[in-house]
Amino acid sequence: MKHKRRKWMSRARVTTFILTVQAGAASGVPLANDLARDARNAQGDCKPLLLEFSSTSCSYCQLLEEEVLNPTLLNRSYDQRVLMRKLLIDGDARLTDFDGSASVNAGQLAGRYKVSVTPTLLFVDSHGTELAKRMIGVTTLDFYGGYLDIALDDARDSLRARGLCAE
Repeated sequence: MKHKRRKWMSRARVTTFILTVQAGAASGVPLANDLARDARNAQGDCKPLLLEFSSTSCSYCQLLEEEVLNPTLLNRSYDQRVLMRKLLIDGDARLTDFDGSASVNAGQLAGRYKVSVTPTLLFVDSHGTELAKRMIGVTTLDFYGGYLDIALDDARDSLRARGLCAE
């Protein structure tokens, strides 16, 4: 009996570990790979596309994701407010641009938007046009979530004012 119980407990621990690893891999801001598709999907739901410009060596980017962006993604009400994508400016992965061409990387997009500090958050429409004031860097996390909410509201108001919502 003890042997079967130990074997069951061992299996339960392994299963829990695997599920935790899978959940951890699935959580976080998804990497951008098709901005045209993402922007169309966001606009179809009358919500902005949030672009997080980040780098692999940026400790502030990691802090922002752990303390603000990842918990925001876990809050299902934000699914109705924003679609988030991460762009690693020090990566060389090619991605589909807003016009449908697959000829750009995150560093080139950072140059186009004149992003020189990570993290930087942009709120854009389906053409890549900025809708609200960008959020540059992290000064304090205490009020960051509130500033993010304000920017999301401003971006959605801008979408509506430009007639880009079917609502």
